Amino acid sequence: MPFISKIQRQTDYHLFPPSTPIVIDNGASYFRIGWAGESEPRVIFRNIVQRPRHKSTGETVTIVGDQDTSLLRYFDCTRSGPRSAFDSNVVFQFEIMEYILDFAFDRLGASGSRIDHPILITECVCNPVYSRSKMAELLFETYGVPGVAFGVDAAFSYKYNQQRGICGKDGLAICPGFNTTHVIPFVDGEPVYKGSCRTNIGGYHVTDNLKQLLSLKYPHHMARFTWEKVEDLKMEHCYIAADYALEARLFQKGGKEAEEKTRCWQLPWVPPPTEEPPSEEELARKAAIRERQGQRLREMAEAKRSSRINELENQLHGLEFLLQQINQVQEEEIPAFLSETGYVSKQEIEATLNKVSQSLRKAKGEPKAEQAENEKADSSAAEKYPLINVPDNMLTPEQVKEKKRQIFLKTTTEGRQRAKQKRVEEELEREKKNQQDEQKRLENPQLYLEQMHTKYKELYEKVEQRKRLKTNGGHTNGNSGGVGRGERLNPAHRERMRLLTTAAFDRGKGEDTFGAKDEDWQLYKLMSKDNDDDDDGPDEDEAELAHVCSRLQEIDPAFVPKPEVTTTQATTSEVPRARPLTKEDFQILFGVERFRCPEILFHPNLVGVDQAGLDEMTGVSIRRLGYKDGALEDRLTSSVFMTGGCSLFPGINERLEAGIRMLRPCGSPIKVVRAFDPVLDAWRGASAYAANYQFQQQTFTRADFYEKGEDWLRRYQLRYTL
Repeated sequence: MPFISKIQRQTDYHLFPPSTPIVIDNGASYFRIGWAGESEPRVIFRNIVQRPRHKSTGETVTIVGDQDTSLLRYFDCTRSGPRSAFDSNVVFQFEIMEYILDFAFDRLGASGSRIDHPILITECVCNPVYSRSKMAELLFETYGVPGVAFGVDAAFSYKYNQQRGICGKDGLAICPGFNTTHVIPFVDGEPVYKGSCRTNIGGYHVTDNLKQLLSLKYPHHMARFTWEKVEDLKMEHCYIAADYALEARLFQKGGKEAEEKTRCWQLPWVPPPTEEPPSEEELARKAAIRERQGQRLREMAEAKRSSRINELENQLHGLEFLLQQINQVQEEEIPAFLSETGYVSKQEIEATLNKVSQSLRKAKGEPKAEQAENEKADSSAAEKYPLINVPDNMLTPEQVKEKKRQIFLKTTTEGRQRAKQKRVEEELEREKKNQQDEQKRLENPQLYLEQMHTKYKELYEKVEQRKRLKTNGGHTNGNSGGVGRGERLNPAHRERMRLLTTAAFDRGKGEDTFGAKDEDWQLYKLMSKDNDDDDDGPDEDEAELAHVCSRLQEIDPAFVPKPEVTTTQATTSEVPRARPLTKEDFQILFGVERFRCPEILFHPNLVGVDQAGLDEMTGVSIRRLGYKDGALEDRLTSSVFMTGGCSLFPGINERLEAGIRMLRPCGSPIKVVRAFDPVLDAWRGASAYAANYQFQQQTFTRADFYEKGEDWLRRYQLRYTL
C-alpha cells in the first residue's frame, strides 16, 4: 500500500540539472532534504517509521514520520510502534533507512527509483566505517546515485556561522543533539576529531525524564502526556538554572518567586451543569403528581383490604354453616361427615373459626376486640386443647396427630406468656432501681455524680480491655505488642483446652485407642457443658455502660462520652467521599520540573548515566588535543559555539560559561555563542558547501566504491575549507 503522508510532494524535480547535488541532514530526530544552494530544506519529517495493519483489510501500511492521528484510528498500531534506524547516533537499521529514503525522494519529486544527482549526507562524529559503507552501498546500488559525500552536521553548522562572523576559525563546537552530545575542537577552520568528545545524553533523555516526572505527578492524566506533547512542553517551559541547588531550595521553600516561575497547562474541562432550584410551579406540579400517586396507592390498598374482608367473611360464614350442620349430625356419623370436608374434628373447625374471626377483626381495624378475644382464649385453654389430657391408646391416629399439634400450640402460648410476664417484671425492677437512684441523687447530688463518673470509667476500661483481648491487642506477653492465645481465651475455653491436653497426654506415646471405650466419650460431654458464664459478661457490661452514659448525659451537661472503639472501626478505614471535579483538577503545574529535566545535560548521573556533563566535556576535549599552547587554548574557549536543538534552552549559554570558567585558569577569555538557527544551520551549511564548484572533488563515485571498496571509506575525510 502506498505511503500515507500530509507532506506536499514537490513538482520541480525535473527542473534541476543532474549536476545539482541533493543535501540530506540525516538527524536522529528529524530528516531534512533539499537542493544545494537553497536556504531552506524542501522536506522535513520525523525520522521514524511505523508499519501497522489496516483494521478492515489487514493490509500492512508504511507510515513515515508523524502523521495525522485521525488517520491512525483506522490502523492497528499495537504490534508496530514507531521505529528508528538509529542506535544512539549511528545508523544501523538500513531496512528502515530504505523506507525513509524512499519517502524522502518521493516527496522531493523523484518519479523513478534512480537518482541522477550527487548526494551530500550528514553523519555523526567518527562514524563507524561499517555504517558509512552500508549507507554508501544503499545509495549506490538501490538508487544509483553518481557520487556521495559524508560530512558532520555540527561541522557544517560551525562553518556556516563562521562565515557570518558568529564564531572564529579556532573554537569548540558543542552539539547537544537528540540522543548524544558532541564536542568538536576546530583549529584553523578544520575539525580535529582526535580531540572530540561524546556523551550519551541528549534531547530524547530530557523529554523522557519530563514525561516520567509528569506521569508520576499526575497519574490520572497519563494519557495526555504523549511524546509529541511533552516535547512541545519541554521547548516551551524548560530552562537551565544558573545554580541548580539554589533554584531547588527556592522551590522547596515556596514563596512568591517560586510561584512566579511556576507555569500552568490547563487541560480541556467542561464545568458540570449547575442545577437551578425548581420553581414554585414545578414544586406544585411534583406535589400534585405525588398526591395522585398516593391516592392511587391508597385506593389500591383499600380495594385489597375490601377484597380480603369479603374473603374472610365468606370463609367465616362457611365455617359457621359447617358447625350448624355438624350439630345436626349424630355423634357416630361425625367422622364420616368430616372426611368429606377436610377437617379432622369439630375442635379443629372451631379453632379455624376463631383464627378467621381474629383475622377479620384485624382487617377491619378492631385491635381491642382482638385483644379481648386473645385474653378470653387464654383463659379457656382447657376448652381449646381438649385432647391434651386424653391417653394416646384412647385416640385414633388422626386424634394423636391433633393432640401433638395442640401440645405444641399450648407450649408456645405458655412460653409467650412467661416471656411477657418476665418483661413486665424486668420493667418494674428497672423502674424501682431508677427511683432508688433518683432518691440517692436528691440526697447528695455531688457524691452521686462522682460515683457515676467512677462507675463509667471502670466499665469503659473493662469493656475496652475485653475488646482488645478479643482482637489480640492490649497487654504484652514478651512478644511484639500482642498477647498469647491462653490470655485471649475465657475460663470455659481454657477448661476445654485443659481437658483435651490431659486426655492427649494420658494416652501416652503408644497406640491411639481414644474412643474405643464408652467412658472416653464422657470427655465431650464435659467439653460441651454450657459453662460459658464469662461470655455473658461483656454484654451485661456494655448494657450497663450504655445506661450509665445516658444517665450522666441527663444529670451532667458537661459530660462528653468517650469514643467507642470497635473491631470494625479499628481494622477498616473510612471510605473517602467522592467530590465533583473542578477546574484545578485539570491543571498541570510545571514547577521544579522546568529546570530539573534539562539539568541532566550538565549532570547525567541524575538519570543514571555515569558520564561527563557539557562543561566537563570542554575540558576533556581541550586535554585530548595534546597541544601545550596556552594561546591556542584561550582561542578555543573564546569561541565556544552551541548548536543543536537542546541549545535553545534559556540560560544554557550563561550556565556553560560559568562551568567552563571553573575549569580554566583565572582570567582566561571565555565566550559562549549560539548558532543563528541551531536546528537548520547544519543543513544550510551543507547546502552552501555543496553549492561550491569544488564540491565535486570531495565526493567519491560509484566506480571508486566498487574499485577501492570499504577500506577506502575508512580513510575518507571531508575537507570543510574549500
